[in-house]
Amino acid sequence: MALSASAILEAEDVQIKPVDVPEWGGEVLVRGLTGIERDAYEAGIQQIRPKPDGTKEVVFVRDNARAKLLVKCLIDDNGARLFKDTDAPALGKKNGAVIDRLYDVAAELSGLSDGADREAEGNSDAAQSGDSSSSSPETSDAPSENSSDESAPES
Repeated sequence: MALSASAILEAEDVQIKPVDVPEWGGEVLVRGLTGIERDAYEAGIQQIRPKPDGTKEVVFVRDNARAKLLVKCLIDDNGARLFKDTDAPALGKKNGAVIDRLYDVAAELSGLSDGADREAEGNSDAAQSGDSSSSSPETSDAPSENSSDESAPES
């Protein structure tokens, strides 16, 4: 028998997972995003930019993307968010390994996988046409010491 609209709307389907963070001296609760929250997060990490040929492309903005997700997903025992969106820069200054580990959990609970990240990046005309060129000039073929800063959040 098919579910009714009320059964779907009443279902408690947002997942919460406790994660031990020994670097911070305890455990945090990570909650997956709702559909509305996920859409807002994805919109906040994308920009529409004009291309030289007059078309536009959607570009994934990597700047502090992990912390921007975590401020939406870290909650207290009552389910209230620990941080406001404006706290993302401060949270982003914490240990990168911890932020990355928590991001992986938040992304999984929110349905943001590698495929979702590629989809967010792949909405541009360049990505859809198979053109992987960048408007940023390359200065060296060797990876830089901070090349991980340039990579998309992975889950």
